[in-house]
Amino acid sequence: MTMTIQSTPGSSGYLDLYPERKMSYFKNPYILGLTAVAGIGGLLFGYDTGVISGALLYIKDDFVEVRNSSFLQETIVSMALVGAILGAAAGGWVNDAYGRKKATLIADVIFALGSFVMAASPGPYILIFGRLLVGIGVGIASVTAPVYIAEASPSEIRGALVSTNVLMITGGQFLSYLINLAFTEVPGTWRWMLGVAGVPAVVQFFLMLFLPESPRWLFIKNRNNEAIVVLTKIYDYARLEDEVEFLTAQYEQESQKRNDIKYWDVFKSKEIRLAFLVGAGLQAFQQFTGINTVMYYSPTIVQMAGFHSNQLALLLSLIVAGMNAAGTILGIYLIDHAGRKKLALSSLAGVIASLIILAVSFINQSSGSTNDLYGWLAIVGLAMYIAFFSPGMGPVPWTMNSEIYPEEYRGICGGMSATVCWVSNLIVSQTFLSIADAVGTGQTFLILASIAVLAFLFVAVYVPETKGLTFDEVELIWKERAWGKNPDTQALVGHGNDS
Repeated sequence: MTMTIQSTPGSSGYLDLYPERKMSYFKNPYILGLTAVAGIGGLLFGYDTGVISGALLYIKDDFVEVRNSSFLQETIVSMALVGAILGAAAGGWVNDAYGRKKATLIADVIFALGSFVMAASPGPYILIFGRLLVGIGVGIASVTAPVYIAEASPSEIRGALVSTNVLMITGGQFLSYLINLAFTEVPGTWRWMLGVAGVPAVVQFFLMLFLPESPRWLFIKNRNNEAIVVLTKIYDYARLEDEVEFLTAQYEQESQKRNDIKYWDVFKSKEIRLAFLVGAGLQAFQQFTGINTVMYYSPTIVQMAGFHSNQLALLLSLIVAGMNAAGTILGIYLIDHAGRKKLALSSLAGVIASLIILAVSFINQSSGSTNDLYGWLAIVGLAMYIAFFSPGMGPVPWTMNSEIYPEEYRGICGGMSATVCWVSNLIVSQTFLSIADAVGTGQTFLILASIAVLAFLFVAVYVPETKGLTFDEVELIWKERAWGKNPDTQALVGHGNDS
Protein backbone atom coordinates (compact mmCIF):
# COMPACT_ATOMS: atom_id res chain seq x y z
CA MET A 1 0.00 0.00 0.00
CA THR A 2 1.36 3.45 -0.97
CA MET A 3 0.69 6.18 1.55
CA THR A 4 0.29 9.84 0.68
CA ILE A 5 1.17 12.63 3.10
CA GLN A 6 -2.56 13.00 3.87
CA SER A 7 -2.92 9.32 4.78
CA THR A 8 0.25 9.13 6.87
CA PRO A 9 -0.53 7.69 10.33
CA GLY A 10 -1.11 10.58 12.73
CA SER A 11 -1.81 13.15 10.00
CA SER A 12 -5.02 15.19 10.12
CA GLY A 13 -6.34 13.32 7.06
CA TYR A 14 -5.65 9.96 8.69
CA LEU A 15 -7.29 10.97 11.97
CA ASP A 16 -10.32 12.36 10.13
CA LEU A 17 -10.63 8.98 8.43
CA TYR A 18 -10.11 7.01 11.67
CA PRO A 19 -11.20 9.30 14.53
CA GLU A 20 -11.31 6.37 16.97
CA ARG A 21 -7.51 6.04 16.63
CA LYS A 22 -6.81 9.57 17.83
CA MET A 23 -4.78 9.75 21.03
CA SER A 24 -5.43 12.12 23.92
CA TYR A 25 -2.96 13.36 26.52
CA PHE A 26 -4.11 11.08 29.33
CA LYS A 27 -5.15 8.09 27.20
CA ASN A 28 -1.93 6.08 27.50
CA PRO A 29 -0.25 5.89 30.95
CA TYR A 30 2.87 4.33 29.40
CA ILE A 31 3.69 7.34 27.20
CA LEU A 32 2.96 9.67 30.13
CA GLY A 33 5.34 7.69 32.33
CA LEU A 34 8.04 7.73 29.65
CA THR A 35 7.57 11.50 29.28
CA ALA A 36 7.77 12.04 33.05
CA VAL A 37 11.00 10.04 33.44
CA ALA A 38 12.63 11.66 30.41
CA GLY A 39 11.46 15.01 31.77
CA ILE A 40 13.63 14.59 34.86
CA GLY A 41 16.33 15.89 32.52
CA GLY A 42 14.23 19.05 32.27
CA LEU A 43 13.93 19.09 36.07
CA LEU A 44 17.74 19.06 36.35
CA PHE A 45 17.93 21.86 33.79
CA GLY A 46 15.39 23.98 35.68
CA TYR A 47 16.78 23.27 39.14
CA ASP A 48 20.29 24.26 38.13
CA THR A 49 19.20 27.54 36.50
CA GLY A 50 17.09 28.43 39.53
CA VAL A 51 19.18 27.26 42.48
CA ILE A 52 22.25 29.37 41.79
CA SER A 53 20.31 32.63 42.17
CA GLY A 54 19.58 31.92 45.83
CA ALA A 55 22.82 30.09 46.56
CA LEU A 56 24.81 33.07 45.26
CA LEU A 57 23.46 35.24 48.08
CA TYR A 58 25.11 32.89 50.62
CA ILE A 59 28.24 32.05 48.59
CA LYS A 60 29.05 35.77 48.79
CA ASP A 61 28.80 35.55 52.59
CA ASP A 62 31.28 32.63 52.74
CA PHE A 63 33.85 33.79 50.18
CA VAL A 64 35.12 37.37 50.45
CA GLU A 65 36.64 37.33 46.96
CA VAL A 66 33.23 36.46 45.49
CA ARG A 67 31.52 39.22 47.48
CA ASN A 68 34.00 41.78 46.17
CA SER A 69 33.93 40.74 42.51
CA SER A 70 30.91 41.08 40.20
CA PHE A 71 32.92 39.23 37.54
CA LEU A 72 33.46 36.23 39.85
CA GLN A 73 29.75 36.19 40.72
CA GLU A 74 28.83 36.19 37.02
CA THR A 75 31.42 33.46 36.35
CA ILE A 76 29.92 31.18 39.02
CA VAL A 77 26.56 31.59 37.33
CA SER A 78 27.79 31.38 33.75
CA MET A 79 30.31 28.52 34.04
CA ALA A 80 27.40 26.10 34.04
CA LEU A 81 26.39 27.70 30.75
CA VAL A 82 29.87 27.14 29.31
CA GLY A 83 29.46 23.47 30.25
CA ALA A 84 25.97 23.42 28.75
CA ILE A 85 27.35 24.78 25.46
CA LEU A 86 29.90 21.95 25.38
CA GLY A 87 27.28 19.38 26.40
CA ALA A 88 24.76 20.53 23.82
CA ALA A 89 27.36 20.71 21.04
CA ALA A 90 28.43 17.13 21.75
CA GLY A 91 24.93 15.99 22.71
CA GLY A 92 23.58 15.92 19.15
CA TRP A 93 26.37 13.58 18.06
CA VAL A 94 26.01 11.41 21.20
CA ASN A 95 22.27 11.10 20.54
CA ASP A 96 22.72 10.03 16.93
CA ALA A 97 25.63 7.66 17.61
CA TYR A 98 24.56 5.99 20.86
CA GLY A 99 20.85 6.70 21.17
CA ARG A 100 18.62 8.85 23.32
CA LYS A 101 18.66 6.46 26.28
CA LYS A 102 22.45 6.21 26.62
CA ALA A 103 22.78 9.97 26.16
CA THR A 104 20.42 10.46 29.12
CA LEU A 105 22.40 8.04 31.29
CA ILE A 106 25.67 9.82 30.45
CA ALA A 107 24.12 13.18 31.34
CA ASP A 108 22.93 11.82 34.71
CA VAL A 109 26.39 10.56 35.69
CA ILE A 110 28.08 13.86 34.81
CA PHE A 111 25.41 15.92 36.57
CA ALA A 112 25.56 13.86 39.79
CA LEU A 113 29.37 14.12 39.84
CA GLY A 114 29.20 17.89 39.37
CA SER A 115 26.68 18.24 42.21
CA PHE A 116 29.02 16.41 44.60
CA VAL A 117 32.00 18.59 43.58
CA MET A 118 29.98 21.78 44.17
CA ALA A 119 28.74 20.67 47.59
CA ALA A 120 32.25 19.73 48.73
CA SER A 121 34.14 22.66 47.18
CA PRO A 122 36.59 24.38 49.58
CA GLY A 123 36.81 27.56 47.49
CA PRO A 124 35.24 29.41 44.57
CA TYR A 125 37.44 27.87 41.87
CA ILE A 126 36.54 24.25 42.71
CA LEU A 127 32.93 25.43 42.86
CA ILE A 128 33.31 26.85 39.34
CA PHE A 129 34.66 23.47 38.13
CA GLY A 130 31.64 21.72 39.64
CA ARG A 131 29.39 24.20 37.84
CA LEU A 132 31.15 23.28 34.58
CA LEU A 133 30.45 19.56 35.09
CA VAL A 134 26.81 20.18 35.99
CA GLY A 135 26.49 22.34 32.89
CA ILE A 136 27.77 19.58 30.60
CA GLY A 137 25.15 17.23 32.01
CA VAL A 138 22.41 19.84 31.58
CA GLY A 139 23.54 20.55 28.01
CA ILE A 140 23.31 16.90 26.96
CA ALA A 141 19.93 16.54 28.70
CA SER A 142 18.57 19.68 27.01
CA VAL A 143 19.16 18.08 23.60
CA THR A 144 18.05 14.59 24.52
CA ALA A 145 14.82 14.91 26.49
CA PRO A 146 12.73 16.83 23.90
CA VAL A 147 13.86 14.59 21.02
CA TYR A 148 13.30 11.38 22.99
CA ILE A 149 9.78 12.47 23.98
CA ALA A 150 8.90 13.75 20.48
CA GLU A 151 10.02 10.54 18.76
CA ALA A 152 7.87 8.41 21.06
CA SER A 153 4.83 10.72 20.84
CA PRO A 154 1.74 10.46 18.61
CA SER A 155 1.75 13.57 16.40
CA GLU A 156 -1.59 14.87 17.67
CA ILE A 157 -0.30 15.24 21.26
CA ARG A 158 3.41 15.72 20.53
CA GLY A 159 3.30 19.42 21.45
CA ALA A 160 1.70 18.77 24.83
CA LEU A 161 4.09 15.93 25.67
CA VAL A 162 7.24 17.87 24.74
CA SER A 163 5.84 20.85 26.66
CA THR A 164 5.63 18.55 29.69
CA ASN A 165 9.43 18.55 29.59
CA VAL A 166 9.29 22.36 29.77
CA LEU A 167 6.90 22.00 32.73
CA MET A 168 9.61 19.90 34.39
CA ILE A 169 12.10 22.73 33.68
CA THR A 170 9.85 25.32 35.30
CA GLY A 171 8.96 22.85 38.07
CA GLY A 172 12.68 22.40 38.71
CA GLN A 173 13.08 26.16 39.00
CA PHE A 174 10.18 26.31 41.46
CA LEU A 175 11.67 23.42 43.44
CA SER A 176 15.04 25.19 43.55
CA TYR A 177 13.50 28.30 45.09
CA LEU A 178 11.57 26.17 47.57
CA ILE A 179 14.78 24.40 48.61
CA ASN A 180 16.64 27.71 48.72
CA LEU A 181 14.03 29.02 51.14
CA ALA A 182 14.06 25.82 53.22
CA PHE A 183 17.85 25.88 53.69
CA THR A 184 18.23 29.56 54.61
CA GLU A 185 18.77 28.78 58.31
CA VAL A 186 20.71 25.52 57.88
CA PRO A 187 24.51 25.48 58.39
CA GLY A 188 26.29 25.14 55.06
CA THR A 189 23.28 26.73 53.35
CA TRP A 190 24.52 26.95 49.76
CA ARG A 191 26.27 23.55 49.88
CA TRP A 192 22.93 21.84 50.55
CA MET A 193 21.22 23.94 47.88
CA LEU A 194 23.73 22.83 45.21
CA GLY A 195 24.44 19.28 46.43
CA VAL A 196 20.84 18.07 46.60
CA ALA A 197 20.64 18.53 42.81
CA GLY A 198 22.39 15.18 42.42
CA VAL A 199 19.38 13.29 43.83
CA PRO A 200 17.05 13.56 40.77
CA ALA A 201 19.98 12.67 38.49
CA VAL A 202 20.49 9.41 40.39
CA VAL A 203 16.73 8.71 40.35
CA GLN A 204 16.51 9.27 36.60
CA PHE A 205 19.56 7.06 35.97
CA PHE A 206 17.92 4.04 37.60
CA LEU A 207 14.46 4.68 36.09
CA MET A 208 15.93 5.03 32.58
CA LEU A 209 17.41 1.54 32.87
CA PHE A 210 13.82 0.23 32.64
CA LEU A 211 12.75 2.40 29.69
CA PRO A 212 13.28 1.61 26.00
CA GLU A 213 15.26 3.42 23.34
CA SER A 214 13.43 5.80 21.00
CA PRO A 215 11.53 3.71 18.42
CA ARG A 216 12.54 6.01 15.57
CA TRP A 217 16.22 5.77 16.50
CA LEU A 218 15.87 1.98 16.59
CA PHE A 219 14.41 2.04 13.07
CA ILE A 220 17.36 4.15 11.90
CA LYS A 221 19.73 1.50 13.27
CA ASN A 222 17.74 -1.31 11.58
CA ARG A 223 16.64 -2.69 14.96
CA ASN A 224 13.06 -2.94 13.73
CA ASN A 225 11.89 -5.71 16.06
CA GLU A 226 12.92 -3.72 19.15
CA ALA A 227 11.19 -0.64 17.73
CA ILE A 228 7.96 -2.56 17.15
CA VAL A 229 7.98 -3.78 20.75
CA VAL A 230 8.12 -0.16 21.91
CA LEU A 231 5.38 0.95 19.50
CA THR A 232 3.01 -1.79 20.75
CA LYS A 233 3.03 -0.04 24.13
CA ILE A 234 2.05 3.30 22.56
CA TYR A 235 -0.62 2.48 19.92
CA ASP A 236 -3.59 0.16 19.70
CA TYR A 237 -3.36 -2.67 17.19
CA ALA A 238 -5.17 -0.99 14.27
CA ARG A 239 -2.98 2.09 14.28
CA LEU A 240 0.12 0.12 15.23
CA GLU A 241 -0.07 -1.83 11.98
CA ASP A 242 -0.17 1.40 9.95
CA GLU A 243 2.61 3.05 11.97
CA VAL A 244 4.93 0.06 11.58
CA GLU A 245 4.21 -0.25 7.86
CA PHE A 246 4.87 3.44 7.29
CA LEU A 247 8.05 3.64 9.39
CA THR A 248 9.49 0.48 7.83
CA ALA A 249 8.90 1.81 4.31
CA GLN A 250 10.20 5.26 5.22
CA TYR A 251 13.50 4.08 6.66
CA GLU A 252 14.10 1.60 3.84
CA GLN A 253 13.59 4.44 1.35
CA GLU A 254 15.80 6.91 3.20
CA SER A 255 18.54 4.56 4.36
CA GLN A 256 20.75 5.61 1.46
CA LYS A 257 20.69 9.26 2.61
CA ARG A 258 21.98 8.51 6.06
CA ASN A 259 25.71 8.26 5.51
CA ASP A 260 27.30 10.04 8.49
CA ILE A 261 25.70 13.49 8.69
CA LYS A 262 28.24 16.20 9.52
CA TYR A 263 27.64 19.62 11.01
CA TRP A 264 28.47 21.32 7.70
CA ASP A 265 25.78 19.28 5.90
CA VAL A 266 23.14 21.34 7.71
CA PHE A 267 24.18 24.40 5.70
CA LYS A 268 24.48 22.60 2.33
CA SER A 269 20.76 21.80 2.08
CA LYS A 270 18.46 24.78 1.52
CA GLU A 271 15.47 23.29 3.35
CA ILE A 272 17.59 22.22 6.34
CA ARG A 273 19.10 25.72 6.49
CA LEU A 274 15.60 27.21 6.63
CA ALA A 275 14.54 24.80 9.39
CA PHE A 276 17.70 25.51 11.37
CA LEU A 277 17.19 29.28 10.98
CA VAL A 278 13.77 28.95 12.61
CA GLY A 279 14.89 26.54 15.34
CA ALA A 280 18.04 28.43 16.28
CA GLY A 281 16.27 31.80 15.97
CA LEU A 282 13.56 30.73 18.40
CA GLN A 283 16.16 29.49 20.89
CA ALA A 284 18.18 32.70 20.63
CA PHE A 285 15.16 34.97 21.06
CA GLN A 286 13.94 32.87 24.00
CA GLN A 287 17.13 33.88 25.82
CA PHE A 288 17.60 37.44 24.52
CA THR A 289 14.10 38.42 25.63
CA GLY A 290 15.42 37.92 29.16
CA ILE A 291 13.86 34.79 30.64
CA ASN A 292 16.95 33.44 32.34
CA THR A 293 17.90 36.92 33.48
CA VAL A 294 14.62 36.88 35.37
CA MET A 295 15.20 33.35 36.71
CA TYR A 296 18.91 33.67 37.57
CA TYR A 297 18.76 37.13 39.03
CA SER A 298 15.18 37.45 40.29
CA PRO A 299 16.28 37.60 43.97
CA THR A 300 18.82 40.27 43.02
CA ILE A 301 16.22 42.16 40.96
CA VAL A 302 13.83 42.00 43.93
CA GLN A 303 16.57 43.47 46.13
CA MET A 304 17.30 46.14 43.51
CA ALA A 305 13.57 46.96 43.64
CA GLY A 306 14.02 47.88 47.29
CA PHE A 307 13.46 44.59 49.20
CA HIS A 308 16.79 43.96 50.93
CA SER A 309 16.12 40.86 53.06
CA ASN A 310 17.57 37.64 51.56
CA GLN A 311 14.62 35.61 52.86
CA LEU A 312 12.02 38.04 51.45
CA ALA A 313 13.84 38.12 48.10
CA LEU A 314 13.77 34.31 47.94
CA LEU A 315 10.10 34.18 48.97
CA LEU A 316 9.04 36.62 46.24
CA SER A 317 11.19 34.72 43.74
CA LEU A 318 9.45 31.49 44.78
CA ILE A 319 6.11 33.08 43.86
CA VAL A 320 7.51 34.10 40.46
CA ALA A 321 8.82 30.55 39.88
CA GLY A 322 5.43 29.12 40.87
CA MET A 323 3.74 31.33 38.30
CA ASN A 324 6.26 30.11 35.72
CA ALA A 325 5.32 26.48 36.38
CA ALA A 326 1.57 27.27 36.41
CA GLY A 327 1.86 29.14 33.11
CA THR A 328 3.60 26.17 31.52
CA ILE A 329 0.66 23.96 32.45
CA LEU A 330 -1.56 26.35 30.49
CA GLY A 331 0.94 26.12 27.63
CA ILE A 332 0.63 22.31 27.56
CA TYR A 333 -3.06 22.74 26.72
CA LEU A 334 -2.72 25.67 24.34
CA ILE A 335 0.19 24.40 22.24
CA ASP A 336 -1.89 21.64 20.57
CA HIS A 337 -5.08 23.75 20.49
CA ALA A 338 -4.14 27.35 19.69
CA GLY A 339 -0.99 26.28 17.87
CA ARG A 340 2.70 27.08 18.19
CA LYS A 341 2.79 30.33 16.17
CA LYS A 342 -0.23 32.07 17.71
CA LEU A 343 0.96 31.08 21.16
CA ALA A 344 4.44 32.53 20.56
CA LEU A 345 3.07 35.79 19.12
CA SER A 346 0.62 36.41 21.97
CA SER A 347 3.33 35.51 24.47
CA LEU A 348 5.81 37.99 22.98
CA ALA A 349 3.21 40.78 22.91
CA GLY A 350 2.74 40.38 26.68
CA VAL A 351 6.50 40.11 27.25
CA ILE A 352 7.06 43.45 25.48
CA ALA A 353 4.46 45.17 27.70
CA SER A 354 5.92 43.58 30.85
CA LEU A 355 9.48 44.64 30.07
CA ILE A 356 8.32 48.22 29.50
CA ILE A 357 6.63 48.19 32.93
CA LEU A 358 9.86 46.89 34.50
CA ALA A 359 11.85 49.58 32.71
CA VAL A 360 9.52 52.38 33.87
CA SER A 361 9.61 51.19 37.50
CA PHE A 362 13.41 51.02 37.66
CA ILE A 363 13.98 54.29 35.75
CA ASN A 364 11.71 56.15 38.16
CA GLN A 365 13.32 54.55 41.19
CA SER A 366 16.83 55.39 39.98
CA SER A 367 15.79 59.03 39.53
CA GLY A 368 15.60 59.33 43.31
CA SER A 369 11.91 58.68 43.92
CA THR A 370 11.18 57.48 47.45
CA ASN A 371 7.76 56.13 46.46
CA ASP A 372 7.50 52.43 47.39
CA LEU A 373 5.02 52.08 44.54
CA TYR A 374 7.83 51.66 42.03
CA GLY A 375 9.33 48.78 44.01
CA TRP A 376 6.01 46.97 43.91
CA LEU A 377 5.56 47.92 40.24
CA ALA A 378 8.81 46.09 39.50
CA ILE A 379 7.42 42.98 41.21
CA VAL A 380 4.19 43.28 39.20
CA GLY A 381 6.26 43.60 36.01
CA LEU A 382 8.22 40.44 36.88
CA ALA A 383 5.00 38.54 37.58
CA MET A 384 3.42 39.75 34.32
CA TYR A 385 6.53 38.80 32.40
CA ILE A 386 6.39 35.22 33.69
CA ALA A 387 2.61 35.01 33.15
CA PHE A 388 3.02 35.87 29.46
CA PHE A 389 6.33 34.15 28.76
CA SER A 390 5.72 30.78 30.39
CA PRO A 391 2.76 29.49 28.30
CA GLY A 392 4.30 30.57 24.97
CA MET A 393 7.97 31.37 24.51
CA GLY A 394 8.80 28.87 27.24
CA PRO A 395 7.59 25.67 25.51
CA VAL A 396 7.35 26.74 21.84
CA PRO A 397 11.10 26.86 20.98
CA TRP A 398 11.82 23.46 22.56
CA THR A 399 8.72 21.87 21.01
CA MET A 400 9.46 23.16 17.52
CA ASN A 401 13.11 22.12 17.69
CA SER A 402 12.02 18.58 18.49
CA GLU A 403 9.78 18.36 15.40
CA ILE A 404 11.00 20.59 12.54
CA TYR A 405 14.05 18.59 11.42
CA PRO A 406 14.09 15.44 9.25
CA GLU A 407 14.99 12.24 11.09
CA GLU A 408 18.60 12.07 9.92
CA TYR A 409 19.23 15.68 11.06
CA ARG A 410 17.17 15.69 14.26
CA GLY A 411 19.97 14.91 16.68
CA ILE A 412 22.63 17.12 15.14
CA CYS A 413 20.32 20.09 14.46
CA GLY A 414 18.75 19.74 17.90
CA GLY A 415 22.24 19.86 19.39
CA MET A 416 23.23 22.88 17.30
CA SER A 417 20.03 24.77 18.23
CA ALA A 418 20.50 23.93 21.90
CA THR A 419 24.07 25.22 21.60
CA VAL A 420 22.68 28.51 20.23
CA CYS A 421 20.33 28.57 23.24
CA TRP A 422 23.15 28.12 25.74
CA VAL A 423 25.50 30.57 24.00
CA SER A 424 22.71 33.17 24.04
CA ASN A 425 22.00 32.30 27.68
CA LEU A 426 25.69 32.77 28.52
CA ILE A 427 25.84 36.18 26.83
CA VAL A 428 22.76 37.41 28.69
CA SER A 429 23.73 36.08 32.12
CA GLN A 430 27.35 37.22 31.81
CA THR A 431 26.46 40.75 30.79
CA PHE A 432 23.14 41.63 32.50
CA LEU A 433 24.54 42.96 35.77
CA SER A 434 27.42 44.73 34.02
CA ILE A 435 25.08 46.44 31.53
CA ALA A 436 22.69 47.33 34.36
CA ASP A 437 25.61 48.91 36.25
CA ALA A 438 26.71 50.82 33.14
CA VAL A 439 23.43 52.18 31.75
CA GLY A 440 20.91 51.46 34.51
CA THR A 441 18.53 48.58 35.18
CA GLY A 442 15.55 50.34 33.60
CA GLN A 443 17.43 51.02 30.38
CA THR A 444 18.57 47.38 30.31
CA PHE A 445 14.96 46.23 30.39
CA LEU A 446 14.21 48.63 27.51
CA ILE A 447 16.95 46.91 25.49
CA LEU A 448 15.30 43.54 26.21
CA ALA A 449 11.91 44.98 25.16
CA SER A 450 13.42 46.09 21.84
CA ILE A 451 14.77 42.60 21.26
CA ALA A 452 11.32 41.18 22.05
CA VAL A 453 9.86 43.37 19.28
CA LEU A 454 12.39 41.85 16.84
CA ALA A 455 11.42 38.39 18.12
CA PHE A 456 7.75 39.13 17.41
CA LEU A 457 8.58 40.10 13.81
CA PHE A 458 10.78 37.01 13.39
CA VAL A 459 7.99 34.66 14.50
CA ALA A 460 5.41 36.45 12.34
CA VAL A 461 7.55 36.21 9.19
CA TYR A 462 9.58 32.98 9.45
CA VAL A 463 7.94 30.51 11.84
CA PRO A 464 5.41 28.06 10.31
CA GLU A 465 2.51 26.48 12.17
CA THR A 466 3.26 22.80 12.94
CA LYS A 467 0.31 21.98 15.22
CA GLY A 468 -0.87 18.41 14.66
CA LEU A 469 1.47 17.76 11.71
CA THR A 470 3.43 14.55 11.30
CA PHE A 471 7.21 14.75 10.92
CA ASP A 472 6.78 14.17 7.18
CA GLU A 473 4.24 16.98 6.80
CA VAL A 474 6.64 19.34 8.61
CA GLU A 475 9.47 18.25 6.29
CA LEU A 476 7.26 19.11 3.30
CA ILE A 477 6.86 22.69 4.62
CA TRP A 478 10.60 23.29 4.29
CA LYS A 479 10.75 21.74 0.82
CA GLU A 480 7.93 23.98 -0.34
CA ARG A 481 9.56 27.07 1.18
CA ALA A 482 12.89 26.17 -0.41
CA TRP A 483 11.73 25.04 -3.84
CA GLY A 484 8.07 25.96 -4.25
CA LYS A 485 5.05 23.66 -4.52
CA ASN A 486 5.85 22.18 -7.94
CA PRO A 487 5.95 18.40 -7.35
CA ASP A 488 8.36 17.90 -10.25
CA THR A 489 10.79 20.36 -8.69
CA GLN A 490 10.47 18.57 -5.35
CA ALA A 491 11.17 15.23 -7.01
CA LEU A 492 14.28 16.63 -8.68
CA VAL A 493 15.41 18.17 -5.38
CA GLY A 494 14.90 14.89 -3.61
CA HIS A 495 16.90 13.09 -6.29
CA GLY A 496 19.65 15.73 -6.09
CA ASN A 497 19.91 15.41 -2.31
CA ASP A 498 20.17 11.64 -2.58
CA SER A 499 23.08 11.76 -5.01
